[in-house]
Amino acid sequence: MNILVVGGAGYVGGAVTDLLQQTEHNVRVFDALLYEECYRKPVDFVYGDVRDTDRIKSQLKWADAVVWLAALVGDPACALHPDVSVEINQKSLKTVAENFNGRIVFLSTCSVYGAQDNVLDESSPLNPLSVYAVTKQEAEQYLSGKNAIIFRLGTLFGVGDLFSRIRLDLVVNILTVKAHRTGNIKVFGGDQFRPLLHVRDAARAIVDHLETEHTGIYNLHRQNVRIIDLAYQVRNHFPDLVIEQTEMPFQDTRNYRVSSDKAQNVLGFRPAVSIDDGIEDIKRLLETGRLKDVENPRYTNQGFLSIYNTHLREQVV
Repeated sequence: MNILVVGGAGYVGGAVTDLLQQTEHNVRVFDALLYEECYRKPVDFVYGDVRDTDRIKSQLKWADAVVWLAALVGDPACALHPDVSVEINQKSLKTVAENFNGRIVFLSTCSVYGAQDNVLDESSPLNPLSVYAVTKQEAEQYLSGKNAIIFRLGTLFGVGDLFSRIRLDLVVNILTVKAHRTGNIKVFGGDQFRPLLHVRDAARAIVDHLETEHTGIYNLHRQNVRIIDLAYQVRNHFPDLVIEQTEMPFQDTRNYRVSSDKAQNVLGFRPAVSIDDGIEDIKRLLETGRLKDVENPRYTNQGFLSIYNTHLREQVV
């Protein structure tokens, strides 16, 4: 099969392309390199912006299957440029839905559920509370009736591959960096839940379902973890870590638990990489000096986009 990985130079895309290189598929990455300066993997590469509909359409003609990873990701990052977020996260999917009849694997987010007290499955009511969540919910609708499988991901963590930019704005990765750098973690509130999933487990689910007949929406996560419990789990890897728990100065809308029973029962989804494995991923990079400047804004979506907003707005031209 000809597999087009749109956004394949990113955090998830790095893990996906590593797995695809172990298959017999023909792989092509389409990416605007928003966070990267170059693309060095031995994979066919096309530079492009998903807002360039003509360029996207030409690549869709080549593909048998599309893995759609391109997005502005995260509530804070999308809030910086709501109009651009709609164009990239939402409207670009309409182009795919109207011009491609092959297999589509699309990454959505469990953020579409918003803040709810119950354990949420795919039939639970949606309550998107951010531009990011709204654009993902709308994009899901475009794929209704298509040969598409949609994964609503929990909060990712860990290291995906050797080349792509690592994200240090994800909660497991953030806490690990703080533990290593300062020996202190300050937890606001702490009772908020996050459904966590290692980035490589997300990639494995994508690759495993390029050729299956399964369609529809599936939650993907490994386990629901309270932030305070996660902090203590990080301390198992940094015994001298000091944890300070204080009251939440604002209401955290990112508080939800999900069920992935549907993915487990129907797809056979079995995440293999633990939270402890992910913490060790990051710790190893820090202790060996392989992450030289963790304060560099390129490691955080919001930090980078707040500086390079002009570049983002003008990239399509």
